[in-house]
Parts: sequence; C-alpha cells; structure tokens
Amino acid sequence: MSMRAFLVPTFLLSLMSLSNAAITGRYVEYQLSDNKTTFQGYLVGDAAAGPKPGILLIHAWGGLGEYERGRAQEIAALGYTVFCADVYGKGIRPTAQEEKAKMAGMFKADRAKFRLHLMAAVEELKRWPMTDSKNLAAIGYCFGGTGALELARAGADMKGFVSFHGGLDSKDASEAKNIKGDVLVLHGADDPFVPKADIEQFKKEMNDASKPFEFVAYPGAVHSFTEKAAGNDNSKGAAYNADADKKSFAEMLKFFKRIFR
Repeated sequence: MSMRAFLVPTFLLSLMSLSNAAITGRYVEYQLSDNKTTFQGYLVGDAAAGPKPGILLIHAWGGLGEYERGRAQEIAALGYTVFCADVYGKGIRPTAQEEKAKMAGMFKADRAKFRLHLMAAVEELKRWPMTDSKNLAAIGYCFGGTGALELARAGADMKGFVSFHGGLDSKDASEAKNIKGDVLVLHGADDPFVPKADIEQFKKEMNDASKPFEFVAYPGAVHSFTEKAAGNDNSKGAAYNADADKKSFAEMLKFFKRIFR
C-alpha cells in the first residue's frame, strides 16, 4: 500500500499562482510490491478537473529535483497529470558528478532493476483518480530518456515514449518487439555522449521490429540541451540550447496530441 505526504514547495507556489490555481503539486511516497523499497515521487495535476492523460516524467542522473518538478508543473498546466518518478529511492539524491555517474551507471548496468523501479512509478501514476489510465506516456531527460526507452522495450502499456537527450543503447535489440506505443527521440545533433553507432543501432532496432518512431536531431545542440543549469559552453559536451529546448518541447506536445485520441 502506498503512503502519501502532501507538501507544496515554496518555489512552486509562485508558479501555480501564475498559471492555474487548481493545479497542485505534492510529494508522494510509494513502494515496490515487496514493501522493502520506498520511493518519493512528485505528482502534479488538477484533481477537480477529472481524469487527464498521465505523463510519467523520469529524472536525469541527479535524481528527482527542482528541474523535474518545474517541468512537471509546465506540462500539467497544459492539461495533463504528471508524476515524477523516483528511480533511486527516497532520500537518494547524489550531488557530486562522480556520485551521479555511479548511481546512474548502476541502473544502466542492471536494466532489470531499472525497469522494476520504473514500473512501480507507472503503477503509482495509474492509481490516482486524476489520471486517465488509458492514456499514458513516459518522458525522460538524459538518464531519464534512457529510462523512457527501457519502459518501451519492457512492454509498458503506454501510448508513447519520449527521450530528451537520452542514451539509446539496448542490451537486447530484439526487445523492440515488445514496444506497445509510439517512440519519439529528441536528440542533440552534436551530442558527444551518444555514439553514432548507438543511433544507427537504435534506428535499426526500431525498423527491424516495424515499430513507429521519430528521431529529431537539433543542429548545434549537445547533451543536456533542455537544462539551463548546464551552461552555454558546447565544448564541455553538455550545454543549454534555447532553440532546441523550445522546439523539442513543442515536438513533445505535438506528439501528445497525436497519441492521445
């Protein structure tokens, strides 16, 4: 059984007053079926408006934080219920680069565990009355983009999967046959952290399985192009790109309108 704690961070209070007063954010504690692992996700939506298409938002390698909560608010204001997954577990929020890399690497190495934690978040999103459980999608940023594709390959019953500057590699290319929804990959054309071989393999994987997908690459954009905190120096391999950020967000919304019929 899930536990819930209802808190609205002060930084979101101002955002909500500028958008839709009925949209609220709350921390939600949930667990794996074995009740041994507790997660703390974040739910944003309008409980009074009835069921809305549900979006699972998967965090980057630093864990669920302010960036993800802000994105959730932005998307929820457009008519969706958004649940920010907590892949790592309650209280696990690495801050140093080495710690982030170690934590993300652990889950990338153990895709079964990665998927198990993601599926727990999907179930939590579905159980809320404000979620239209027949209209679900998963999106993710960087590490979270990898997670969105892992959910797809695991056969999650969702209508769409969106990866923003995420990893594309697969441990088993044949698993593309399990994908039940459409896939959208939003990629920095100059991203040095995603090898060209991974891009070609991903496209082959999808084509071989005859699965619908779109691959959009933004010229001049590198890794983390949606994150202002990444700075503006492309030479570091990760940097914010305002044009790619704006265009990729619009591409995602267009994708949602198409899959949620």
